[in-house]
Amino acid sequence: MSLGAGTEATMIAASEEDAANGPAPREGRSPMQIALERLRKDKIAMISLGVIIIFIIIAIFAPLLVKIVGVDDQPDNAALDFNGLPLFQTSGDHPFGVESGTGYDLFYKWAYGARPSLIIGIVAAALTVFFGAIMGLISGFLGGWVDRVINWFVDFILSLPFILMAIGLVPILINRFGNPDSLGFVPPERQANIRFAAIIFVLVFFSWPTVARLVRGEVLSLREREFVQAARSLGMPTGRVIRKELLPNLLGPILVNLSVLIPGFISAEAGLSYLGVGLQPPINSWGQTISAGAQQFDTYPLWMWIPAISVSLLVLALSLFGDAVSDAFNPQTRR
Repeated sequence: MSLGAGTEATMIAASEEDAANGPAPREGRSPMQIALERLRKDKIAMISLGVIIIFIIIAIFAPLLVKIVGVDDQPDNAALDFNGLPLFQTSGDHPFGVESGTGYDLFYKWAYGARPSLIIGIVAAALTVFFGAIMGLISGFLGGWVDRVINWFVDFILSLPFILMAIGLVPILINRFGNPDSLGFVPPERQANIRFAAIIFVLVFFSWPTVARLVRGEVLSLREREFVQAARSLGMPTGRVIRKELLPNLLGPILVNLSVLIPGFISAEAGLSYLGVGLQPPINSWGQTISAGAQQFDTYPLWMWIPAISVSLLVLALSLFGDAVSDAFNPQTRR
């Protein structure tokens, strides 16, 4: 009887102590699950993700959106005066107004302009992380002359001026792959498609060395860890060691790089289009709309403000979400 009472008292005391200390941590959760849980509880990250999803929905359903609003890609000359200036800022037929000189609807250009920005940002970032991670893995894990050759190539690319090379490469790629006629003319549709691919190529070519250098540093640290040394001593093939032991531990830094590169590439695309070496019609781009609107900002500010605010809001949301992803995968940080 007394033994049972003592045991019961001990259990009650232990229960009270557990209640005071809070709920016990759940066992068996992977680092990925812990990071996603921290990310889900971050209010700034969730708000930023909501903004990103809204822009993605706009880009995907742009044809449906312009149909609902009732605008199209045909110029409305009746909305312009004899000088080619818009007769109004906004109207029921044109919620964002019309383009000066042409009469093209700006809501149509804005809705379709979200597509190339997001596609270039996501595709270029994914390719950059893919090639950068592969080269960093090979360089860091194999070492020796392979590491030296890759590092030399990385240093060479990083020494090149990005803006000057982009301005020079885009026209060269158009002339090389555009099949110009005897007068050097390339149809606008073909030129626009080549520009689209050229921008992705330029962004990936000049950005993967940074990712490769970061991944190489992580691999140099990981390859000396006990679990990697144990796998190699057991005769595990190199490919399996990389796939099973290194890649899971590199997933966090890779995702962080991906989330940081996307807003940077969207800004770069807008900047190149603003400079005139980026996207051109018939592909609509926020960058080219900003460039055209800046010329008449004093008399028609709406032309530039809407795409400029859209780019800023999207890049800000992506940057804040990238910071949240970085904090979530870093156990030493707390938001």
